[in-house]
Formats: sequence, C-alpha cells, structure tokens
Amino acid sequence: MVDIDMVFRFAFSTDADCDMRTFRVYQVIRTTVVEELELYKFSHSTTGSGSSSGTTTCHRKNMISLAFDNVGHIRWSSNTNATVRFGVEEVSMKDVRKVKNPTSQSRRFKCGAGAWYKWKIADNGTDLYCIDSKDKHIGTWSHEEKTLKVAPRASAMLDRVVVTCFLNVWFKGLGRW
Repeated sequence: MVDIDMVFRFAFSTDADCDMRTFRVYQVIRTTVVEELELYKFSHSTTGSGSSSGTTTCHRKNMISLAFDNVGHIRWSSNTNATVRFGVEEVSMKDVRKVKNPTSQSRRFKCGAGAWYKWKIADNGTDLYCIDSKDKHIGTWSHEEKTLKVAPRASAMLDRVVVTCFLNVWFKGLGRW
C-alpha cells in the first residue's frame, strides 16, 4: 500500500491591513469530494513598537474535543529575529533556520532526539521542499497554490514542519533566505 502525502492549504488574508502572520491552515481531504478541515490557526498580535515585533500564536485543532489547543508561539523582536516555542521547548530563530555555511541554499532545523531536517529552495526558485538527513522527502511547499504536502511518516512532527515551513516562506518573502 502506498502512503499518500497529507495536503495542507495555507489561507492568508487578502486584507491589506492584516499581518501575514495571521492565517489559517486547512487539511485538504480528498475522497469522492474535496473537503477542508481547519487544523491550525495562527494569530499575530503587535506590540506598541509596531508590526515588526509582537507574538504569533499557533493553535491546532484537537480532534477529540474539537477545540483549538495552543501548541506554541513565535515571539518576534523584529521581522527577522524571534524566539520560537514548540510546546515546552524554546528555540532561537537562528536555530530553527540554521545555516551550515554562508552560501548555503538550505535552512536546517532539529526535531526530536537530535534528528536534523532541512528546507531547500526548489529548482523553480519559488517553491520549497524539506528532507531528512538521508535526503528522504518530508514536505513540499507550493508557492503558487499556497499548499504544503507532508509525508505521512512526518505526522509525529507535523507542528514543527508547518511552523518551519511558514517561517521559511516568511523569510523568503522578505528576501532574506
């Protein structure tokens, strides 16, 4: 039996006054019809110093209670510097987007007991893909479709894949890959 990638659609607001860090993520479920299940909510609140700082909270739908549980946040000190919290683990932005060398076209992150993963820019220059340390596919971001496809074997680290995907999309949009 072949495992099918999970598909997630990022829904960013088209409102010019809305910060891109406020968005929703829907799981696209394909059966006889296409259905979407709202799975994540990201909301960004700014502080008095403007939109470059503030906190982006991340909530995931609990499939038992159907309530949204807080799974982490990103505390921004500027548009390019932040501290990311995944549950009880707190990591600096530098460690969530680690660069191996100055010319590197990949951004590494750690998950679990020392396992490293990396996001890379696809050949088309706009999309991203994520691989593990053995170059096995974890996820693919389509810029045009605003979708993230995640391999079923990465389901245990789904929060981390969704958040790091968003952060890399954010930095790529700022021209700060």
